[in-house]
Order: sequence, then structure tokens, then C-alpha cells
Amino acid sequence: MEDDLPFWVAFSRIPGVGRARFQLLERAFGSLAKAWHADAQALKAAGLDDRTVSQIVQRRPQIVPEKEKERLLRLGVAALTWHDPSYPSLLREITDPPPVLFVRGRLEALHQVSVTVVGTRRPTTYGRQVAEDLAKALARAGVTVVSGLARGIDAMAHRAALSADGITVAVLACGLDMVYPPEHLSLARQIMEKGALVSDYPLGTHPRSEYFYRRNRIMSGLSLGVVVVEGEMTSGALITAKWALEQGRDVFAVPGPIYSPASQGPHWLIQQGAKLVQRVEDILEELNLSALAALSPPPPPKPEPLGEPESTVLQHLGAEPRHVDEVCRLSCLPVAVVSSTLAVLELKGLVRQVGAMTYIRSSPC
Repeated sequence: MEDDLPFWVAFSRIPGVGRARFQLLERAFGSLAKAWHADAQALKAAGLDDRTVSQIVQRRPQIVPEKEKERLLRLGVAALTWHDPSYPSLLREITDPPPVLFVRGRLEALHQVSVTVVGTRRPTTYGRQVAEDLAKALARAGVTVVSGLARGIDAMAHRAALSADGITVAVLACGLDMVYPPEHLSLARQIMEKGALVSDYPLGTHPRSEYFYRRNRIMSGLSLGVVVVEGEMTSGALITAKWALEQGRDVFAVPGPIYSPASQGPHWLIQQGAKLVQRVEDILEELNLSALAALSPPPPPKPEPLGEPESTVLQHLGAEPRHVDEVCRLSCLPVAVVSSTLAVLELKGLVRQVGAMTYIRSSPC
């Protein structure tokens, strides 16, 4: 029997051939290989509309299925049809699962307990800290962190999961032979080492604005729930949350300052019934994952008690950024002492510099 996979990949390259038409072709011809070789009359008889038949007839001569498969193998990209046992079971359940899912990295990463973390591309200092703390805590609890590799909250969630030695999955709105945004190439390579890059777009597909809307259904479809950290009402993070609701997934939202535009999206979601998140346990308990967290490796040991002047400097820092001059005024310590102490506290992971001579306190979820 002719290998069917190259023909699934080939059909995925033809605009307009999505889930419904894949199902129609498979039902009418028994295999995608037979459908690929069918003439226009047979394709019409199978129930395809004239426009789709025209697209197939025009594009088919430019696509060589076996070469598509060879190209995937050369780049280390797996192509999973929805009949493949490696296809993620949660994704198969949604109303519009991609007929072909392209994966670069570790396939097993798609079969772990997952939670999606998304948010604005322009996070506040507060949003950055929350995204990092939540993603780290989820990873330490044995939960795979899913996001979209975008600038802002997405990238922070990926990096935080990796820093906690966890697994993370990035869903792209382009072919897996490229990375968008391009400055995240190094991050994408790190993700592939322990997790995976995923897309339902074939190789060579460049990102377009409408593709991001469609890829968001995969981000939510791979996970048990979606966490929105920050985002305005027009944010793509809210689109992901809406997909999650349609798919029967849990939606979580992190509250923020009422005057911040970045809090509008999460606050609206909370008003609509999303679970308010203050700590990672709010997510784990709602998803019945507390037992999974208990089986995870214990957290790193607590640091030794702080002496002076470290404890004095630390008590004058919190979640809001504070300038070194303000810390000096509040602590009554010389600027040289405060600066050197902050450097030591940063090495210990207890504070973070978030701007020029501006610091916040690190507080794990």
C-alpha cells in the first residue's frame, strides 16, 4: 500500500483544504494518495466545490509529495496526521483539529499534562514577574508550559519553564523551517531540546496576521487550561481564552492594577467567570493537579538566613520597582552599601533589576 503521509502533507500545502475537506477526501477515496491522483471530475464527484477543485488542479503539478516528506526528514520535523498514535489526544478532541500537525523536537512533550500561559507583548514589570513566577512554579510541579513564542509574556513563560528545568511547547503561526519573531531563534532551539515547536502550517509558510488567530486554537487545544497574565481587550491572549472556552477548557486570569490597560483583559475574563489566580495552587487545585505536584521533585532548599545589611535592604523592596536612591532613603544606608548589597541579593535570586538602578523583590508563586 502506498505511504499515505506524503499526500497528507501535500494536501496541507493547498489553500482551502482544511479539516472538512480532508475528511471528505478520505471518505470518498479511502486514502489521500488516491485522492491526490484523482482528476477534476472525480474530485467534484467527491463533493468538493469548484474553487477547491481548481486550487488542487492548479497547485498539484508544483508539489511532489515524496520530496515534501524528504524535506521534513532533512529538517527533523515530524508530520502527524490525526490518525497517528503520536497525535496529541487533547488536540484531537477539539472541533477543528489540524489534519496535519508538524512537530520539531520531542514528541513526548505533547503528551504531558499541559497548561497554556499567554499575555500581552508589552508587559508591565508586574506582568513580567507574575508570568515568570507562575511558569516556573508550573514547571516545577511537573506541568508542561505551552505558549506562542511571541514577544512579551509568551517568551517569558517559555524561558521561565526552561530555567526551572521544565518542559515547554511553543506553537508557531508559520512553517517550522523558520522562527517568528526572528530574535527568538536561540530560545526556539532551547525549547526543542526538552520540549517541542508545533505548527499546523507546512514548511515555507511565512507568518501572516490571520494565521495567529488560527494557531491560538492549538495553544488552548493542547492544554487543560489557559492562564492570561496581562492583555488589553484587543489582545491575542483573549482570543486564546475564547478558544479555550469553546473547547471546554478552564480559563484563568491574573488580576492587576485597575488603572493599567494591561489589566483590562484579565479583569473582563474574571467578570465572565474565569478563575482568579493569585498563586500557582489556584491553577493546580482547579485542574486537580495537586497530586502531580506532590510527585514532582522537591523545590530547591531555602537559602541561609540573611544577615545585615541584606535583610534591611530586602525589607524595603517589593513587587513595585524601587530606585536605589529610594532604598537608601528608607534604609538609611549609604549608596555604596545598598548597591553592593543589591548585587549580592541579585546573585542569590532574591531581587531582580528591572530598570536603570531599579529593583523588585523576587517572590516565587
